[in-house]
Amino acid sequence: MNPNAPKILIISSDTGGGHRSAAAAIVAGIESFVKGESYAVRVVRAVEESHHLAAKLVALYNWLLRNKQHWMKYYYWLINRFRPETREFFHSRSIVYVRSLFQRWCPHIVVSVHPLTQHIFARVLKELGLADRIPLVTVVTDPYYGFWKGWACDDVTLYLVASDEARRQLIDYGIAPERIKISGMPVHPKFSFPGDDAARIARTALGLDPEKFTVFLNAGWEGGGNIPHIFSELVRGELNVQAIFLAGKNEDLKNEAEAMAADAKFPIKVIGYSDEVEQLMRAANVMISKLGGLTTFEALSCRLPIIADVITKPMPQEAGTVNLIAKSGAAVMLRRASDIVPVVHRMIEDSKHYAALRAATITVGIPNATKRIVEEITALIPEPATAAEPLENVA
Repeated sequence: MNPNAPKILIISSDTGGGHRSAAAAIVAGIESFVKGESYAVRVVRAVEESHHLAAKLVALYNWLLRNKQHWMKYYYWLINRFRPETREFFHSRSIVYVRSLFQRWCPHIVVSVHPLTQHIFARVLKELGLADRIPLVTVVTDPYYGFWKGWACDDVTLYLVASDEARRQLIDYGIAPERIKISGMPVHPKFSFPGDDAARIARTALGLDPEKFTVFLNAGWEGGGNIPHIFSELVRGELNVQAIFLAGKNEDLKNEAEAMAADAKFPIKVIGYSDEVEQLMRAANVMISKLGGLTTFEALSCRLPIIADVITKPMPQEAGTVNLIAKSGAAVMLRRASDIVPVVHRMIEDSKHYAALRAATITVGIPNATKRIVEEITALIPEPATAAEPLENVA
């Protein structure tokens, strides 16, 4: 790595898997799409690393995702009401961590992919006299209207959003329109449609029949929510399918799924956490999942129709995604777990219905979004003569 390479700091958090995926997509995009330059990129889990109280908020969020999905609306209300990202109580406890990042590894640009990070980083940049030298870019990972107020910060240099709806939400939160650009969602380049032959190869690699209709149940990063209940209904069905069950980081769920799979009337491959979700999507004909922003757009990039878990009312920041995907025709809304068998059965038996679902996946999203995002970020990096140097003596 060139020691003089421009440094890009990406600030994220493991609240669910979406922000982590967005950061990984940007890193991969920098490696894939930027020609003639080399960059030093660092990703930090800024929320949970900043202070143990912030880490507890992250742990609570993930516990709710896994165990009490229907309580998430209260968490959303609480964060939007009390705005911890703007409070001196949290700033005073996080500022040492943020300052130390600039002391040890002063970047040329800061990129946020999480709604609770902009304000504290903007404050430290001001206090260090670096606000005019180091741009602060926010890539909003909630694609539609109704997302967290925490995304809105007056000191962000540039906002990159997925849609006109997201742009309108920021404007309604008080952000100047000229600081917002529509770029699409940051989907990792590995999520793409490689063709039907690659799907057969992916199924074979998983020990599955390369020709059989394959259902992918995605329980998410934390592994939980309504997907285990849907799975229990599916395994009781008389279906000519095979299935993949992704349990995420939930080892207990993986063990439970393996026990259920042993009694199923069709083959099921149970997997715990995986860094190769794109291979599971490629192997599948349909994905059953909650409509999280990044997961949804990753699946659509793979031309994978979705059976959307809307048994629990979607979280406010995900409601817009649900509405758009339903309108596009790329997904079937599952309102009761007991409906899963007839929904899958129709996809197998009604080829026109399934073909329409798959064709609709192409209509959602902006092509080459990650490339656009990377180009916008790198275009803001200051020239070498004005770039920030490491801050050895910051108080």
